[in-house]
Amino acid sequence: MVLKPIHSFIVILLLVLSVGDKISAGTEPEKEPVPAVWPEQFHALMLMNKSGSLEIVDLWYDWVNGRNFNIIQKQLGKLTYDLEWNNGTSFYYTLDASKTCRTVHFEMDVFVSMWECSINIRFHGIVFSDTLTDSSICLGKVVGILRPNWLDGAKYMGQRHVNGFLCNVWEKVEFLWYYEDVVTKRPVQWIFYTGREAHVMTFEVGAVLEDEKWQAPVYCFHNEKKEVQ
Repeated sequence: MVLKPIHSFIVILLLVLSVGDKISAGTEPEKEPVPAVWPEQFHALMLMNKSGSLEIVDLWYDWVNGRNFNIIQKQLGKLTYDLEWNNGTSFYYTLDASKTCRTVHFEMDVFVSMWECSINIRFHGIVFSDTLTDSSICLGKVVGILRPNWLDGAKYMGQRHVNGFLCNVWEKVEFLWYYEDVVTKRPVQWIFYTGREAHVMTFEVGAVLEDEKWQAPVYCFHNEKKEVQ
């Protein structure tokens, strides 16, 4: 008879502790989602729109070989090529009879502190400043293509429905707003601060463009004048 009250007390104590654990778990703040790291190589077909001006862009991203390629078809316009290398050199050219080519070299603009550094990066022909927490990778670097983890440190803005997808949204240094599908973690859209929108139509992870197609035409190297920015 003496054991009965003790048994009841133990049961009650366990129930109280169980409820306390549930309350504690329920009060823990949920971690904000973080954007997926980009694959080191991929191909994306995109529809670009700025105030009704439309473009189709074939984007070939190749971090492994330090290069990025935008093949741009303006609506009822010429097919143009924007070839970017991680050494800061970009070629903007056509392959038609006009044989136009503009070569641009982006000068290094790096600020290095004890804990972090700021470096300029190109994205769709636009240069923006990004902050890296590992200063060692900034030394000796010029303006480069996007790193696979370029969205590190982006500010989470919540969820939005975009083009039929439920997306997590991040803001990157007030430069662009990035929309990622909640289910697949693939990019759906990004919007630049200029208002230019990129709608991702296809996204092929691991796709690589043949090496010979990365070669700028010979007339790009006949022009002795090179723009420096």
